[in-house]
Amino acid sequence: MIKISLPDGSVKEFAKGVTPMDVAINISEGFARNVISASFDGTIVETTTPLTTDGSLILYTWNDEGGKKAFWHSTSHVMAQVLEEMYPGIKLTLGPAISNGFYYDVDFEDQKITDADFKKIEDRVLAISREKHEFKLRPVSKAEALEVYKDNVYKTELITNLEDGTITFCDHSTFTDLCRGGHIPNTGIIKAMKIMSIAGAYWRGDEKNKQLTRVYGISFPKQKDLTEYLELLEEAKRRDHRKLGKELELFAFSAKVGQGLPLWLPKGAALRDRLEQFLKKAQKKAGYEQVVTPHIGQKELYVTSGHYAKYGADSFQPINTPAEGEEFLLKPMNCPHHCEIFNVRPWSYKDLPKRYAEFGTVYRYEQSGELHGLTRVRGFTQDDAHIFCTPDQLDQEFKNVIDLVLYVFGSLGFENFTAQISLRDQENREKYIGSDENWEKAENAIINAAADKGLKTVVAYGEAAFYGPKLDFMVKDALGRQWQLGTIQVDYNLPERFELTYKGSDDQLHTPVMIHRAPFGSMERFIAILIEHTAGKFPLWLMPEQAIILCLSDKYEIYAKKVLNLLENHEIRALIDNRNESIGRKIRDAEMQKTPFMLIVGEEEEKNGTISIRRHGQEGKGNITVTIEEFAAIVNEEIGKTLKTFTV
Repeated sequence: MIKISLPDGSVKEFAKGVTPMDVAINISEGFARNVISASFDGTIVETTTPLTTDGSLILYTWNDEGGKKAFWHSTSHVMAQVLEEMYPGIKLTLGPAISNGFYYDVDFEDQKITDADFKKIEDRVLAISREKHEFKLRPVSKAEALEVYKDNVYKTELITNLEDGTITFCDHSTFTDLCRGGHIPNTGIIKAMKIMSIAGAYWRGDEKNKQLTRVYGISFPKQKDLTEYLELLEEAKRRDHRKLGKELELFAFSAKVGQGLPLWLPKGAALRDRLEQFLKKAQKKAGYEQVVTPHIGQKELYVTSGHYAKYGADSFQPINTPAEGEEFLLKPMNCPHHCEIFNVRPWSYKDLPKRYAEFGTVYRYEQSGELHGLTRVRGFTQDDAHIFCTPDQLDQEFKNVIDLVLYVFGSLGFENFTAQISLRDQENREKYIGSDENWEKAENAIINAAADKGLKTVVAYGEAAFYGPKLDFMVKDALGRQWQLGTIQVDYNLPERFELTYKGSDDQLHTPVMIHRAPFGSMERFIAILIEHTAGKFPLWLMPEQAIILCLSDKYEIYAKKVLNLLENHEIRALIDNRNESIGRKIRDAEMQKTPFMLIVGEEEEKNGTISIRRHGQEGKGNITVTIEEFAAIVNEEIGKTLKTFTV
């Protein structure tokens, strides 16, 4: 008998050779009907794989990430089968699952796949799927594998780098592929499939190699799931921050300035400033002190911190000065500078914690193919802060930062999130600095603080920063997409590298603990996600213009200016549209700009000292007439519902 541990903490005994599907049936036949993949002791297995040792089993359905990966990888096999049928003589390479669907890289040689072929491929994939072919994994010797793929240089290269005894083929229908596993039970589960696009891709990502054709696809267990997904993609296009950023006149890029270096237009700069002031106000209450550091630093600064080893080779190259041998770098991170600020004077334990905050711009040379609007840029501003504290203060300081992050999310409408505890890779420790002892203390601090705050958490191994573990906030936007927003990190290593000290109550020198934190993360990326989450209709307190005054004719402009002055007295951001356009055109343009309130003034309003309010997106619902004071109360009440006061 073997013992199988399940995610709910239960342990069940089974005869040796039991399969994951047998375990699923033992739990519930209804549940088993939905199981499509499994992992055993962290390794993906087939639902038919015999289990022969004690271990931990996770059973995946379509609703789990592991289930989707197996589903999409299996569909890539079926698509590869169809491509071989339709384009005889092609050479298949790799076909993995990705975050949304799958792809297969193919050498079509002299043949060509076009958009016109997509429908035929999709129909044939579904026809094969309906035949309910089982996916069967079998071991093969290295010699046999090389013989099978002797005419495929790509598969041959892959096999050559594998150890004999570790090579497996996957069979279904008339198709066989080199594969390490991770499949659904049979093709019949695939009920909907669509080819999304084709693109060029170099073999193994090396531009020195031949360029292949990458065929992207996605599949679902129900047709309605595919329909909803395609509708979601259309909505995502409408919300694209690059499109809305241009329409709302928030930011721009210039080829002369350089790729990945955004230019903030007046409205976008004002939006950024409001976000900064919002956080600065909360930080001041929480005891942070504002600092400012240069955009560059001597190379040795980043060698000491470890950032040069991490970013140096693939980042902006050193800046040489007229002095021989003197090199500076555009700063990749703010933390080394803040360490040096702490080092300016000696500290006592009575002075701690010290909390330094800065909206500091940093620079990373992202490859041009990876740049994407504001979400991937080469120069970006972090809402960075670093807390230097004693080990005894660490727990409370970390929890205080969690409270600040939750306040930011709540004020900006991000309510659906999970806290990811990002730890070291369990096997490869070479990419991290510092002792195991320090890492264990830092990891335990994060795990305990998150548990005490009652956060919904997941653990991700291998996602820690090179100097310490993190608590990353994974936020779902209005379209259900997941983004990493906000991070808190515990670091015992940089204080040691920079020889930071404070005098303890024992009159001895001690090394402080360092907390890195950034609720927004990158201002650029945060604003991009906020644009797409809100479709450009920001919370009222954040809108560039909260109201626009529209005159029924130019003879009411004097009254409109009076209204504008009164609104400014109430700290309401507004402007007058005095263009020589019809009122209908002005309303349409205000709707396009997502302006929350349109204030229409004419003869009646001037006579009564009132304004007629039209809300954004409420066409046909009628306007209401109020005084300026009543309108100010409406605005303040709405702001108060979202923008809470931060309390320490």
